[in-house]
Amino acid sequence: MPRQPDPDLEKQIIDAGWRLWKKGEDHLSLRAVAREAGTNTPAIYRRFRSRKEILRALLLRFREGFYEAMSSAPALEDALDAYVDFAVRHPREYEIFFANQKLLRQWLPGRSAKSEDKNPAFFWALRKLAERFGGPPESHIPLAVSLWALVHGTASLLTSGAIEPELQSEMRAQCRKAFELLLREDVNRQQ
Repeated sequence: MPRQPDPDLEKQIIDAGWRLWKKGEDHLSLRAVAREAGTNTPAIYRRFRSRKEILRALLLRFREGFYEAMSSAPALEDALDAYVDFAVRHPREYEIFFANQKLLRQWLPGRSAKSEDKNPAFFWALRKLAERFGGPPESHIPLAVSLWALVHGTASLLTSGAIEPELQSEMRAQCRKAFELLLREDVNRQQ
């Protein structure tokens, strides 16, 4: 009787890849993933054609967790905290995720730069801004980009270790103040 494929093996492979990825992208090889998952390299190749496909699955998993953390926030200000908290809890993955954005976009060919499936968190923010201030979501792109730059910069500085521990809470507080100021300024601009 032929051997039945293990339906849980793909998840085991991704989990193993995740553990290796957290150590650094250079730890992610098909052989290392097979060893970590308790399987063999041919089993990996039956599910993923290359290391890049495993990396893509890891990037998508991270993006999904990141989006879930943000989109569960009731308000944009809370999403800012969720964004920074998620990045601080996953500093290595956060760094690798943003370092591989170009690669992730290549896996979604034929989509415009404004395609929601490329950046669901950004489009969630656009919808939240439209709900709050009115108008179509696309009209809030400049504000959303400004907010994202602010929050990403703060998260990147906090995850890099460049900010002294005694200044981290102050940085977060000032980021939130700047975030709220950008929201108020946008309201004033529209009036």
